[in-house]
Amino acid sequence: MGMKLSQFNYDLPEKLIAKYPAKNRDESRLLVLRRNSGKMEHKTFKEIISYFDDQDVMVFNDTRVFPARLYGNKEKTGAEIEVFLLRELNREQRLWDVLVDPARKIRIGNKLYFGENDMLVAEVIDNTTSRGRTLRFLYDGPYEEFKKTLYKLGETPLPKFINRPVEPEDAERYQTIFARHEGAVAAPTAGMHYSRELMKRLEIKGVQFAYITLHVGLGNFRSVDVEDLTKHKMDSERIIISDDAVKTVNQAKDCRKKICAVGTTVLRTLESSVSTDGHLKPYDGWTNKFIFPPYEVRVPNVMVTNFHLPFSTLLIMVSAFAGYDQLFKAYQVAIKEKYRFGTYGDAMLIL
Repeated sequence: MGMKLSQFNYDLPEKLIAKYPAKNRDESRLLVLRRNSGKMEHKTFKEIISYFDDQDVMVFNDTRVFPARLYGNKEKTGAEIEVFLLRELNREQRLWDVLVDPARKIRIGNKLYFGENDMLVAEVIDNTTSRGRTLRFLYDGPYEEFKKTLYKLGETPLPKFINRPVEPEDAERYQTIFARHEGAVAAPTAGMHYSRELMKRLEIKGVQFAYITLHVGLGNFRSVDVEDLTKHKMDSERIIISDDAVKTVNQAKDCRKKICAVGTTVLRTLESSVSTDGHLKPYDGWTNKFIFPPYEVRVPNVMVTNFHLPFSTLLIMVSAFAGYDQLFKAYQVAIKEKYRFGTYGDAMLIL
């Protein structure tokens, strides 16, 4: 009998959803859960170093978030429209896949205006889903100039549940320190707890780092609206697993070392390209892998993750890794101990 969506609800007090990040990245709290015994410990994130040894591997997602949320106005009526850039479809034609809100007012052929003196104009050319649209930005200048204008008008795409205006600090804090390859509309949040000092100390201890890329798309936010989890379809997201990452991970696997997936995006990426004997394979393409219990994780044996909201795909994925009962016990403890939940919240180390 598979698991049902309704099993992933729990009572989360509103005040535990973090609106701001910890003052210092590595000073958020860390709940350590041991899967075999169910034992829990309460630490500070920087103390994670004591759980790793020489030649253990931490795998990070080095995607970079771009300012994906734009506010514009519709032609004629001037109604305010929020546009969420999902991905660039065609560079030459300036075509983008977007979500629009409120969607019911936006039809094919409508023009949208952005910025003072209409710095950018876009035309709706396709209707992809109930909220999705394809926009063509009408811009004659060089591509670099267009991109600069687009990003100048965009703001950091904080998740809606953070429920406050975006502030200048968010541009840096809603990003990991190793963010390199631009293309995500949401940050891989587990990686946001790593500071430069902590990375240095891990390196000195002999911990190896491997980097994969998953450009986090809407799949992360999209709610699950089917009770039967086998019927949920994840949006496809672009992933890249390099030869270097494969070599580092497989070496650790052969030496029976810890392989730590830093976040659900890393877990999904690693599990999207596994050989029959459980080794990682290089890959450059798309994944729509959705992990839910019961699922046997093949590559990582340790995980770092945040505390996720009820019914989210992220919560469901972590429960496949930690074990459903163990995870929900840990969440009850976290609520009791007033850990902070969500994107800017505290972290969990699952051993």
